[in-house]
Amino acid sequence: MDVSYRRHIAKTITWRIVGTIDTIILSWLISGDPLIGLKIGFAEVVTKMSLYYLHERVWFKINLSKERVRLESRKRHFAKTITWRVIGTMDTMLLAWLITGDPLTGLKIGLAEVVTKMGLYYFHERIWYKLNYGLNSRE
Repeated sequence: MDVSYRRHIAKTITWRIVGTIDTIILSWLISGDPLIGLKIGFAEVVTKMSLYYLHERVWFKINLSKERVRLESRKRHFAKTITWRVIGTMDTMLLAWLITGDPLTGLKIGLAEVVTKMGLYYFHERIWYKLNYGLNSRE
C-alpha cells in the first residue's frame, strides 16, 4: 500500500474520533437527549469516514510544487478546512434532520458544528503537517 494511503487512513481515523466526540456533545446539548447525540454521532462515523477519506485524496491530487506547498501550508490548511467544513456540515444537518425528524434541529446542530469543527479541524491539520507518518520523505 502506498504510504500516502496509510497516512490518509490514519488522518481519517484520528479526525473521526475528534469529530464524533464533538458531534455527540453538540447534538446532546442542542436536542437535550443524550441518545440523540449518540445516534447522530455514530451515524456520522460511516458517512464522514468515507467523505473525509475522499476529501483527503482530492486534496492530495491537487498538484502544487513542494516549495509552494511548504510556503503556503497555512493557506492550504485553511482552504482544506473550509471545503471540509462545507461537506461535513451538510452531512451533519441531513443526518440530524433524519434522526430527529426536525429540520430545525438539524440546522442548529450543523451551524454549531461550523464554529467548533473549523477550529478543531485546523489544529488537526497543523498537527498532521508536523508528523512524518506515511510520508516517504519530508523536504
